[in-house]
Order: sequence, then structure tokens, then C-alpha cells
Amino acid sequence: MQHAIFGAGCFWGVEAAFRRVPGVCATAVGYLGGTTESPTYEQVCTGQTNHAEVVQVDFDPGQASYEDLLAVFWATHDPTTLNRQGPDMGTQYRSAIFYADDAQRAAAESSKSAEDASGKHSGPIVTEITKALPFYPAEEYHQRYLEKRGLASCHIQPQPS
Repeated sequence: MQHAIFGAGCFWGVEAAFRRVPGVCATAVGYLGGTTESPTYEQVCTGQTNHAEVVQVDFDPGQASYEDLLAVFWATHDPTTLNRQGPDMGTQYRSAIFYADDAQRAAAESSKSAEDASGKHSGPIVTEITKALPFYPAEEYHQRYLEKRGLASCHIQPQPS
């Protein structure tokens, strides 16, 4: 089992997308990259903690590669908007890849370069690639939020190619 952590805007839809990938065994939404220990949703929403809303993905590399997850990451949000996804604005909604080790860092940087050169986007990619810091799980009511409400199928559900 391996872990990957991505920030791509509001974590509800991002989590739903990753949960549909074969080989993903578990997901958890939470906060990462800030200065406050064990932040609450209300604290993160102020933008003052500098945490991003993220999804931690536990995956079986025999069924889904890290590169497969990166493809889902790029497909689920606009990586050219700084600190914004759709109507959500603030540093907590930034596009970010938080790597666990040098292999993930290299794969993320390579993937970002390829995505930037692909011509798919109207502007340069602003996704940050940063070493993973402590992950703080979000409150229980945020976990599998869309799934609990029967809305998970209403959001982008990309599959790795």
C-alpha cells in the first residue's frame, strides 16, 4: 500500500473522483501544508492557517500507479488558476501535489512538465509540488461527503488511461 496526497480545490469532488479509480483502497479528506496543528475546517476556511484542502489516497501500486493518480489529479481541476477552483477562492483551494519521497517528487515534476507542454490549458500551470507535511484528517462529516448524500456520481469521475 502506498499513499499520495493531492490538493485540487474543494476536497469533496476530488475525493469522489479518486474513490472510483481501480486500485484505490481508501481515501481521506483533510488539511495539509499549513502552520496550525490539527486545524478545524473553520480555521482552514479563513485562509490564515495556510493549509490546503487535500485528499489522501491509499492505493495498491499493483493495480494503480502513481502516474495513474496524477492523470486523475490533472483531469479533476484547473491547474492554471492560483488559489482558486470554480467559485472557491483562497489558498486552501490551491492546486498542489504533496510528495512522500523522491520518486513521487520526480514523477510529479515530470507529469507537471508534460501537462504544461500538452497545450490542454489556456495558461501556465501553477500547481505547487511540495514535500508532504503532517496530514490532518478533516472532521468526520466531510469524509465521503458526496457519497453519503448520493451525489458522488454527479461530479467528474475520470479514470486513468
